Amino acid sequence: MTDQNTTSTESAPEKRISLLTVLGPAHVWALGVGIVLVGEYMGYNFSIGKGGALGSLISCWFIGLLYTCVAMVDSEVSATVASAGGQYSQAKHIVGPLMAFNVGLYLVFAYTMLEAADALVVGDLMVEAAHDFGFAGLDPKPFVVFTIAILAWLNYRGVFMTLTVNFIITAVAFVAIFVLFFAAQGWTPGVALHHKELLTKLPYGWLGVVAAFQFAIWYYLGIEGTCQAAEEVRSVSRALPLGTITGMMTLLIAATVTWYCTTGLVPWEYLGVSIIPQYDAARAFGNPIVKFVMFIGTLFSSLASANGTISDAARAWFAMARDRYLPVWFGAVHPKYRTPYRSIVFLIPVAISFGFTGLLDQVITFSILSGLLGYTFMSINMFKFRRQWPLGTIRRGYVHPFHPFPAITLFLLCCVTYFATYLGYGMELLALMTFYIAASVWFHFHRYKYVKRGDQFTMAWPRPQGY
Repeated sequence: MTDQNTTSTESAPEKRISLLTVLGPAHVWALGVGIVLVGEYMGYNFSIGKGGALGSLISCWFIGLLYTCVAMVDSEVSATVASAGGQYSQAKHIVGPLMAFNVGLYLVFAYTMLEAADALVVGDLMVEAAHDFGFAGLDPKPFVVFTIAILAWLNYRGVFMTLTVNFIITAVAFVAIFVLFFAAQGWTPGVALHHKELLTKLPYGWLGVVAAFQFAIWYYLGIEGTCQAAEEVRSVSRALPLGTITGMMTLLIAATVTWYCTTGLVPWEYLGVSIIPQYDAARAFGNPIVKFVMFIGTLFSSLASANGTISDAARAWFAMARDRYLPVWFGAVHPKYRTPYRSIVFLIPVAISFGFTGLLDQVITFSILSGLLGYTFMSINMFKFRRQWPLGTIRRGYVHPFHPFPAITLFLLCCVTYFATYLGYGMELLALMTFYIAASVWFHFHRYKYVKRGDQFTMAWPRPQGY
């Protein structure tokens, strides 16, 4: 009898701990906008240095079109492939293992580099604020470590609490943008905003406008991160499209208002090299209350972005490990908090090491290029998805309109942005492409043998057309 009981116990399937399904549209909005809104407080201004103030605005709107296409395309596929990993899971189901591995790496590096940039800005902001109060000589590195560590702990403890905090601090940072606008009476040119005196034409011509495309991505980079929470959303077909598209609308408004206020207060030559442009604009404005609000806005937007990127990068790494694309050790879920805790902890030193470099434009460039590779995949993926499973053959959570124009527009704008990056950061572009090629070779010859292809496909879809 004892032997029989023992055998029965051993043969029982192990209970799999899953992620909690607790998120709604507001959390999806908070994840997407929270990651991106820091781009309205720093980084975007490097596009001003590339193309001048007007060149930056033109590139801002063109890149806004790129991300509108990203939001439309991604909402359809993510609402249908509702799984942790976002674009990685899409590639796994629609294209194949090698593409999925690369897309997973794009996501992890784009978000981890963005996290490092956020922490770097927090450190510089604290040093500058302390200097304004007479405390000179502070080292920003302890602030970098503390920022990443405390936000990683918050993510470790649970996704619902993490994104609820993100919703609050993102909303505060968004309102802060408009505090500067109203304080400067943005509707009345010449009172505080002096565009007539500060704006020039295109100092570097139309080539400068094209070059500005690279950093104009920073206005919106990360909105596609909403898909990473697909497995933890209560109603995927409603929450993902609603949260992503409303988030994109929020960012378009915030980006335009940000450009309008800062270029009317600070000469573009200085604004184009500033680490904390919104805070510097508040300094130029001279009102101590507005300056404090911009300090809070910059701080909260950086924290919200780092908080969201930790969540997204860890889930992409976790999803790859769960499918054996990486060691399965990283695919563990915390038994109490139901979070991918090992992936969260593992990526902490990676982010800190890049944050310690202090090279904000370089870190931003690596994040942008990784994101750009992911967007290029999305455009190709959309065509394959519609061709292999035409409308009516599977249940879609959302169907985006105007296909194939968003996918074509997305691909063309990505090509222009690669050229823009090559103009200023050709070596970084070459180095990152070399890294991804080497990683692909490693996966093909070493890691692929551990992958169980049959376990990856979780969608009950019919055989794709053409196969």
